[in-house]
Amino acid sequence: MARVSGRSCIVTGAAQGIGRAIGEALLDEGANVCFADINAEKVAQVAEANAERAARAGGQVTHAAVNVTDREEVRAMIAHVVERFGRLDVKFNNAGVNRPMNFLDVTEDNWNFIMGINGLGCLIGMQEAARQMIAQGVDADGVAGKIVNTASIASRQGFDNVAPYCASKSAVVSLTQSGARDLAKHAITVTGFAPGVVATEMWEQVDRDLMEIGAAERPGQAMAEFSSEILKGRVATPEDITGTTSFLAGRESDYMTGQIVMIDGGMTLV
Repeated sequence: MARVSGRSCIVTGAAQGIGRAIGEALLDEGANVCFADINAEKVAQVAEANAERAARAGGQVTHAAVNVTDREEVRAMIAHVVERFGRLDVKFNNAGVNRPMNFLDVTEDNWNFIMGINGLGCLIGMQEAARQMIAQGVDADGVAGKIVNTASIASRQGFDNVAPYCASKSAVVSLTQSGARDLAKHAITVTGFAPGVVATEMWEQVDRDLMEIGAAERPGQAMAEFSSEILKGRVATPEDITGTTSFLAGRESDYMTGQIVMIDGGMTLV
């Protein structure tokens, strides 16, 4: 498939879960991919494990350690990718965190931690990617670059024990729309996707956190209750997400901007 063949991509939060799956799916279609994460050792292992996958499809793979809230580290990551691949075509702002607390217990530290990574990290990632894309100009398809942000079903409604997370993902939606409006004149598109309940390491940690704050009594209870109304009848796997993310990175979506694609199995109908 040629939709991302030859396109150079960065995926943050790529040491595990959805981010790793996004990067691997891009490699399968011939993209050049930088797996980026704050966990330097783990993301290096992920990139190494995908070297043969990249070679089979004709792409390249690299990795970068990055704190998405540190602008200089983000700039260094982008410079590394441009040096390695020649340009930056697609930037996935996927890095995100959650730390459940019951609504009345939410602290300033909890708020700032989640909003810093999920909100500010997304903004910095968008800005620095856009600066590179503007500087390099358009490609053969007339596109300077594509920015893809990870939102959530939590961007569409609030939940009582993850209020800062919901607010942060609503911020991602607003940043996507604002970025799309401002960057269209530079031939840069900005889109996003909103997963529902996805079986990843992050959800396993959330499950433990919810038990710790008394919001669940046993392992798996929170996921079962939260996903009970999914029309597809099951929680998602990361691979359920990547068909859409590769589409958003590819040529077929070049006319699309400012939109958030829901991928939740029919859990939230809006």
